[in-house]
Amino acid sequence: MPVLKTSGLCVEPDFLACRIEYMDRHIVHLDLDSFFVSVERLINPKLIGMPVLVGGSSDRGVVASCSYEARAFGIHSAMPMRMARQLCPEAIIVRGDHAQYSKYSDLVTEIINEKVPMYEKSSIDEFYIDLTGMDRYFGCYKMATELRTKITKETNLPISFALSANKTVSKVGTGEAKPNGQKEIPFGTEKNFLAPLSVKKIPMVGDKTYQLLRGMGVLWIRTLQEMPLELMQQVLGENGTTIWKKANGIDNSPVIPYSENKSISTERTFDKDTIDVKALKGILVAMTEKLAYQLRSEKKLTGCVTVKIRYSDFNTYTVQARLPYTSLDHVLIAKVKELFDKLYQKRMLIRLIGVKFSHLVQGNHQIDLFEDSIEQIQLYQAMDKIRNRFGKEALSRATAMNYEHHDFNPFNGIRKPNKN
Repeated sequence: MPVLKTSGLCVEPDFLACRIEYMDRHIVHLDLDSFFVSVERLINPKLIGMPVLVGGSSDRGVVASCSYEARAFGIHSAMPMRMARQLCPEAIIVRGDHAQYSKYSDLVTEIINEKVPMYEKSSIDEFYIDLTGMDRYFGCYKMATELRTKITKETNLPISFALSANKTVSKVGTGEAKPNGQKEIPFGTEKNFLAPLSVKKIPMVGDKTYQLLRGMGVLWIRTLQEMPLELMQQVLGENGTTIWKKANGIDNSPVIPYSENKSISTERTFDKDTIDVKALKGILVAMTEKLAYQLRSEKKLTGCVTVKIRYSDFNTYTVQARLPYTSLDHVLIAKVKELFDKLYQKRMLIRLIGVKFSHLVQGNHQIDLFEDSIEQIQLYQAMDKIRNRFGKEALSRATAMNYEHHDFNPFNGIRKPNKN
């Protein structure tokens, strides 16, 4: 196989030659093992060695996380709690504590931030670290090992990692290193490492794609490696190309530097200043809904909410609060209203209000639904599906709908829209 190396240009007779300039990369993937369960065991050591389920305690709830002891019974995350209890009647069910999980995630983030030149926080319990160039001074595998040791020592949390030339192989490698282990996949051995593994191990291969590939007789990554790229493109379109490249150990995606300053926000300036608190809260609800939908669309969670008020004298004030990582409307709306009540100075006319979500990380909002039923999860999915199809304005709470589109009069600043 030809390997071409140029000054940043990728000359490729086929995709396998697309390793240019990436042969010197050293990418680490770190993953906290059964993170929610591990935190619960720190709080209650009696759970150590027991089959533990974190999630909604009712039969209508779902499993957010489970211990390796529970996985031995065939239990997995997102499984209905009722089914999990049938598979393992002796399992211990823990409700889950958002605040504790966010706290320990932040502790691990601080340790990583102090020790490495560049990292990406890809979710509440996963990180990518770019150690490219550090091998000249420390040795990348040694450095990653020392970092893992420090995290375990200072937090008492089990954590696994893998080191390779790219993010995909490192992520798969971490899965093979678990529980509480570490692995290195040297450059040039990526295909051989991936070949004997199930195609389900490839990031992007979900249940539907797996069933499709299985129907084609593709169970192992080796088979996928040997398939013509054109066939994958015909079957899965653009995703087929990406999956085929990942199966062959090709992934040039960069580690995106993590910054807690990354945020999304929106604000509204009124033509006429107002003191109509009911209307203002309705607008805040509409703003929060839209931002929460954006989070879920981008598969992100927020760990910090800020509310902004500008009064008629142009003095501007903000208040913010940390909260457990989430992207759920009802959680964020409650926090926004709470911050508004804390900030608002009564009898003062307001010119502008705004909402901002910051400390963003990648993540699936479903993991936050410890108390919620499967029906509520499906409700959020259905709402987002309607918005995806008909636009983000297509669906909103009645409170928000009354004030989302408004005009003004000189008496109270906001006039409710004509219901006719």
